[in-house]
Amino acid sequence: MLTILGFAMIATFLVLIMLKKMSPIAALVLIPALFCVAVGQGAKLGDYVIEGVGNLAPTAAMLMFAIVYFGVMIDVGLFDPIVRGILRFCKADPMRIVVGTAVLAAIVSLDGDGSTTFMITVSAMYPLYKRLKMSLVVMTGVAATANGVMNTLPWGGPTARAATALKLDAGDIFVPMIPALGVGLAAVLLLAVVLGRRERKRLGMLTLDEALATGTAMEPETVLVGAGSGSDRTRKNSGGAGTGTGTGTGTGGDAAQDAGPDADGDIDTDTDGDEGFKGLDPNRATLRPKLYWFNAGLTIALLTAMIMELMPIPVLFLLGAALALTVNFPHMPDQRARIAAHADNVLNVSGMVFAAAVFTGVLSGTGMVEHMADWLVGAIPAGMGPHMAIVTGILSIPLTYFMSNDGFYFGVVPVLAEAGAAHGVSPLEIARASLVGQPLHMSSPLVPAVYVLVGMAKVEFGDHTRFTVKWAALTSLVILCAGLLFGII
Repeated sequence: MLTILGFAMIATFLVLIMLKKMSPIAALVLIPALFCVAVGQGAKLGDYVIEGVGNLAPTAAMLMFAIVYFGVMIDVGLFDPIVRGILRFCKADPMRIVVGTAVLAAIVSLDGDGSTTFMITVSAMYPLYKRLKMSLVVMTGVAATANGVMNTLPWGGPTARAATALKLDAGDIFVPMIPALGVGLAAVLLLAVVLGRRERKRLGMLTLDEALATGTAMEPETVLVGAGSGSDRTRKNSGGAGTGTGTGTGTGGDAAQDAGPDADGDIDTDTDGDEGFKGLDPNRATLRPKLYWFNAGLTIALLTAMIMELMPIPVLFLLGAALALTVNFPHMPDQRARIAAHADNVLNVSGMVFAAAVFTGVLSGTGMVEHMADWLVGAIPAGMGPHMAIVTGILSIPLTYFMSNDGFYFGVVPVLAEAGAAHGVSPLEIARASLVGQPLHMSSPLVPAVYVLVGMAKVEFGDHTRFTVKWAALTSLVILCAGLLFGII
């Protein structure tokens, strides 16, 4: 019964958010609460939620201070050279822009943190997508899938979990998988080319001057972002002075333009002229060119400390955010202004994480996760024993989407490895196969970083899910096939 209810709870959640019948934050709280009562454990709901919140509190803290830190770095101009380089490559060609999104997401993913990757990628590419009226779900889908492939780095999490669960060396798992993961990354780039060509066909290939002329002729818009939903609802201003609410910036009249930075990290999407097209206002008051190398050194030191695990990641970002604010904005009013500028994203993301804690707390506390895993493992035919690595790779695609990485790697993978060992399948093969589902995992509603992505991109989570799932699952299958072809799995 718990198995059926577990799958029913997940299915209900996905259907409601994809049909936009509920916001993700409401669905993450109310649906598991109802199912907890349905299984007769309503009296323990409080315990499950507190346990879930306790488990995800470090993640929420990390995201809060990471958003502030990288928001400040964007404000002061640390990423301006990277943005200019990517945009110089992209020009006004939709195909190049989508490929640039994949490349940028893959490069930034080297730090091992999905939230960081999405903040930098969206900050750089969002203005360009908006100016050319490109599909924002293409941006979120490509970024999430590229990050999912790179999430298999030993310091990214899944590889370390697999190594810990099966008592193996992370290098022995990851290094042989590099060719297959390389094929997976190539598949993401190919996907970016295909989607980019589709966008080019829909929009046409513009020169820079034509793009700017198009941007000038565009009617201004006001973007209203629903709390916790990451939605993008726009209304056209009919003239006069317009105002922006939420994370967007409003403009009024055809001749009006934003002369200064907006409220969500100084990304100016409506400024006419070449500099506006570049996405980051080069004249914003928050720039600190004299402190560029200090900020670059601080960021490198922060990422190095994170990779070397010198301190817990939440502590590192807390210290980094405090230091960045103090050095770049020594005056208290300026510090308060920077914190307020990024408060919207902080509240949306941290709120979503704590809402997800209800979902994961109920899923784990009621025993649904264990029953679902046992049912799936028990459903494997005995004749598939010698092919348990392939079975693990296939199962990793849906299971890492519907379960947390902790639940999958510490709850399911050891059982699969034990079943495979009885038929002579090496635990190393099981561990490598378990990484296959990561491209899809990064779009799971149980991954906090995905809410950073859709929130900053102002995309409905349901729209992102409908668009991304099929491409991410295909990428996972490509990695599995490459692993089999190279004899890795």
